[in-house]
This record gives sequence, structure tokens and C-alpha cells, in this order.
Amino acid sequence: MNTFTKMLRHTDLMVGFGLLLVVGMLIMPLPHFILDLGLVMAIGASILILLTAVNVDEPLQFSVFPSLLLITTLFRLALSIVAVKLILGAGEGGQVITTFGNFVLGGNIVVGFVAFLILMIVQFVVITNGATRVSEVVARFTLDAMPGKQMAIDADLAAGLIDEAQARARRKAIKQEADFYGSMDGASKFVKGDAIASILIVVVNLLGGIVMGMVNGQGSIGEVAQKYAILTVGEGLVSQIPALLVSTSAGLLVTRNGQESGMGGTVFGQVLSRPRVFMATAVAMAVFAFVPGFPTIIFLLIASLMAALSQFSKNNPDTISALLTPKVKEEDIPKPEEPQGPPPGSPDAVLPLLSVDALEIEVGYSLTKLADARVGGDLPERIATSRAQLATDMGFVMPSVRIRDNAMLDPNEYVIKVRGEEVARARCFPDELLCILPGYPISGITGTAAKDPVFGLDALWIDEGQRGAAEQQGCTVVEPPAALATHLGEVVKTYSAELLTRQDVQRLLDNLKQTHEAVVTALGAEALPLGDVQKVLQHLLRERIPIRDLVTILETVADYGSRVKDTDQLGELVRAAISRTITRQFSNPDLKLTCITLSAATERVLQESIQQTTAGPVIAIEPERQRQFLEELEQSYIRAQDEGHAPVLLCGAALRLAMRRLLDRHLPTLPVVAYNEVAAQADVEFVSQIQSLAQTAA
Repeated sequence: MNTFTKMLRHTDLMVGFGLLLVVGMLIMPLPHFILDLGLVMAIGASILILLTAVNVDEPLQFSVFPSLLLITTLFRLALSIVAVKLILGAGEGGQVITTFGNFVLGGNIVVGFVAFLILMIVQFVVITNGATRVSEVVARFTLDAMPGKQMAIDADLAAGLIDEAQARARRKAIKQEADFYGSMDGASKFVKGDAIASILIVVVNLLGGIVMGMVNGQGSIGEVAQKYAILTVGEGLVSQIPALLVSTSAGLLVTRNGQESGMGGTVFGQVLSRPRVFMATAVAMAVFAFVPGFPTIIFLLIASLMAALSQFSKNNPDTISALLTPKVKEEDIPKPEEPQGPPPGSPDAVLPLLSVDALEIEVGYSLTKLADARVGGDLPERIATSRAQLATDMGFVMPSVRIRDNAMLDPNEYVIKVRGEEVARARCFPDELLCILPGYPISGITGTAAKDPVFGLDALWIDEGQRGAAEQQGCTVVEPPAALATHLGEVVKTYSAELLTRQDVQRLLDNLKQTHEAVVTALGAEALPLGDVQKVLQHLLRERIPIRDLVTILETVADYGSRVKDTDQLGELVRAAISRTITRQFSNPDLKLTCITLSAATERVLQESIQQTTAGPVIAIEPERQRQFLEELEQSYIRAQDEGHAPVLLCGAALRLAMRRLLDRHLPTLPVVAYNEVAAQADVEFVSQIQSLAQTAA
């Protein structure tokens, strides 16, 4: 035992040496005893491979099969070549080959040879071609499904359903699965080639043997033909039986679709789980028993067996269920853990309860199916897509989203929370579609009246059957997970400044340092605190200005950071530096910017009213004058929207920040842009001018 254990430490050398011996068999002549030993070993190896393929719970547990298939194929071909040399050279094939030939041919050489040819045709046409085709299809679909599986893992990781270690394990399993089926696709070609080679070897053995027998004067043509037919059939059987078993093993492995238990348990469990099918089969067999000429007793015996199996299946559902239950591995059984960490009830044990998720979605119980991949829910994938889109649009990485159910909510209601506080609430019907109305009357569409949770547009919740009619009338039809993910994306855009932490900023800087080290180094050389960089980025995100051009932003911060200590003013200087980004953000695809402006007198009055406070510059004017100004501005804004525009308020750089803070409470959706933030190539169109303060002053 100790010697065998030591040998196992050098298995790689043993396999390599064995392959060299196989190659040597192709060249060196071997005695009958060695050939018989090799043939018996080939048969035993093929039986072992077949039984292993049947008993594994999943194909990846036998991932070495493609390599074994190649080795066994090479070994069988080497034995066939050795047998050909013995048959043609000495007119003998060893004890195993001769015994197989005599057993199959028996007393009739024609019948036996035809039976042998049929076996070869079945091996080549049915088993080998079928296994090869299945391997090709499975490999293709497995590789095509890899991106989707990777996205699902990323979505589960982003949603907090799994941790990083579990994600790595799943990615490794996906890679192993793709590698296995890709290898099986290639290895199946060896099986097909082996079958073709076996047919050619049979032809060579038979024709070459007859020629050699006649040349050497071994008897009449009939005697020579019978002798070499026995040897040919024997050699063909000895090589084809292992090939047939290995081909069957390959087919079994690549057709194991979604089986989580051994093949035997799966087959018996799935078949026996339907007792009515067995009873119907029993009735059919009993009817056939009374057809004239049919063997009545045999049909009745089979019918009785089917009826007995039906009764057994009906009376033992637990036993059949156990056959389909995946076997629990010893390493998967949770082991009792030693008490770790602080004792329950201590102050340290309560600390984990203080953590707050940055983003959280609470759903009613009817909406839990949207996040459950086992029933087709794809909400985590939708959130992952929204995260990628948000990173592309805003340069901001959405934090992980915690999805949990809340029994206190309405079954079709969900709540979005930012740092533990509710910021949005809406209703969603998982089995219906959100139909956003186009703004003009439509007909034939019925459903539950609702509001689009993102933009507040009129909408209906409709069933799937009305989708085509709704789209034909210009409605926008959205699936429930897409509506929820879009709502979450808009909430994140609104609260992105609040969600951006110092840790996020440090991660952005580390990522940028890989390609623009000088920018990050210069920023550090100016001794600008990380918190100030965070405040500048938050200043931009607060008004939905993208921070993707991080190089320009940080270079501007580094240029002015040593002189300007006010982060709001730094943010305004950065806005001027990324004027093209701001212009593109608020203009149409043709770079046309629709603007509402202030008259010179109005702007002068507002600038004179600016007061510096600890919270920054604010506009302080009489309440009545402020009301008149805001009413005129709101009317102009609504009028421009009714005309199909998306206007911005254009003003001087010194006034912009104070004006933005004035409008935060009254017109938060109206962007405020300074003159120096408009790109030179923009086409500016003025739709109205605000003059109320100038008239009041006059």
C-alpha cells in the first residue's frame, strides 16, 4: 500500500510514460499475450468510463472525460494496428480475437458477418454521429449563454444576494462548464474518426488476409475466407465494443440537461412520478394481447408489470421524490461553528445593526417574483444594466442595491430608500404591463389607471394581450422590472450627490491614476483634501452634470485649489471648464440650446441683492418682488415646455449659483446655466426674457 501511495505522487509521469508505451506499440511487434492483455484492459476501461458517466451527479464531476476519450481512442487504435500486423503476418489474432470471432460467426459465416456489419453501422451512423452533433450544439449554446450568466452573477452581487467569494466561485464554475463542453465538442471528433478507422481496418484485415492466405498457400479460397473472416470479425468486435461504450458515455454526459442527481435516480424518478401513464400503458398492452397472432401471455405479463409499477408509484410518492432529490455532499452539510465574535447582547454585538444601506428597495410580497431568478425574475439584471447606463451617462457608479420584502407594504407596492430613508413610493403589477399614454386620446385599451413613477405621465396597467394594440396607437409599453429599474435610476440621478462618498471618490482617483497618474499626483501635490474633491463632484452631480471627464475636472481643481478655498466657487470654475459637457447635457441632438434670459435691469437688481452667508451666496429681495419674479419665470418655463422646448435659464456667472439656490424650492427642474458655460459651437435660441424686477424697480 505504501508503494502504491508513493506511485500516486507521480501520476503525471505515469500517464506520460503510458502514452509513450502506446506510441511504441505502433512500431514494435508484440506477442499474443500482450495483445490479449491490452484488449481486456480496453474493454475494462470502457466499462469503467460508462459506469462513471452514469453515476456522476453533473457532467463537471467527470471533467477529465475528454482527455480520457483521447487516451482510450489512441490505445484502441494502437491495439488495432498490432492486431492487423499479427493477422496479416502470422495468420493469428490471439485468444481474445479468435474467441470473439467464433462466438459471433458461429456456424454461419454470412449471418454472423452481416450482424457484425450492422453493429458497425449502428456505432458509426447512430451513436457516434448523434454524440458528435449533440456535443456541437451544447458547446455552441453554452458559449452563447456565458455573457448572460456573467451578467446574472454581477446582478446578484450588485443586489447583495451573494458575496464576492460566491461570485468568484460561480464565475469559475461557468468557465469550467464552457471549457468542458468545448473540449467535448473537439473530443467527439476523435470518436467519429475512430469509427471510420475501424471500418477501414476491417476491410484491410479481410481483403489483405485473403490475399496473404492465398499467396502463402494456406488452403482453398473458402478456407482462407472463413479463417480471416473469423479474425476480422473478432478484431472488429474487440475494438468496437469499447468504442461503443465510450461513445455512449460521451452522449450521456452531453445530454445531462439540468439533472442534479445521478442519472439512474433521475430516470426512474421522472418516469415513475406519473402513475397514470403507467396505467394507460398497461391498458394498451392488455388490448394488444387479444390481437390474433400476438403472444398473449407476454403482452399480459408486461401489462401486469406496468399496472404494478403504476400502483407502486401512486402509493410511494416520497420514495420517488427522494430519487429526484440531489444528493447532499458531506462538505455541503453545514458544520457547527465555534462561537465567534462578541457575546450576544453585548454592545459590540449590536454594532452591525447600525449599518445603513446606501440604496434599498422594499417590495410587497407580490413583487418578490421580480427579483427571483428561479421564476424568471430579472430585476437584478435590470439594475445591473441601469448601473452601466448611469456610469456611461453620469460617470457615477451606483452603489449596491439591497432588495428585500416588506410585509407591511401593499402586495403591489414598493419603496425606494436612500440611506435608510424613504424617497420614493409607487405601485407595480408584476403580471401586467405599464402602458404610458401618448398625450392624445386612444381607443380599445383598458386597464388600471396609474401614473408613470418616473415622469408622472398618465398611464395604464394593461394585460399582455393588449400590448400590440397599445404600441400601434403610439403608447410606450414597459415591463414591470424595467419600470422599477428605470424609477430607481432616476432616483439615483436625483440623489447622486448624496450617494457619492469619500470612498467612492478615492476609488475613482485610483482608477484614473492607472492612465493619468500625473493628474492625480498634481492634485495631491497641491494638498487638496479628499473631502474638497468630493464636494466639487457633489456640486456637479447635484445639478445632474456628468463627471465622466474626470481629467478636466481634476486639472481645474488642481489649478485653482491653492487659491480658491470655497468648494462652491471651485465647482463653478469647473463648470466653466466643462462647458461642452454642460451644453450637450441641456441641448438637443443638433446642439441647439433653448434659453430663458433675464433683462439687464433684472439681472442687475438680482446681483445687487446677493448676500454672502455661511451656506454660500443667496438672493435676498422683498417677498412680493420675489413672488412676481418667480411667477413670470414659471409662466415662461411652462410656455416653452408647451411649445416642445426644454429651456434653461441663462444668466451671468456671478449670479448663477445664487439663482440656482433660489429656484431649488420653486422651480427645481429648470436648469440654470451661466454665459461662460455655453460652448462656442452651440446654437442659442432665446424664447423669452424676464423683466418683472426691472419694472418694479422703475
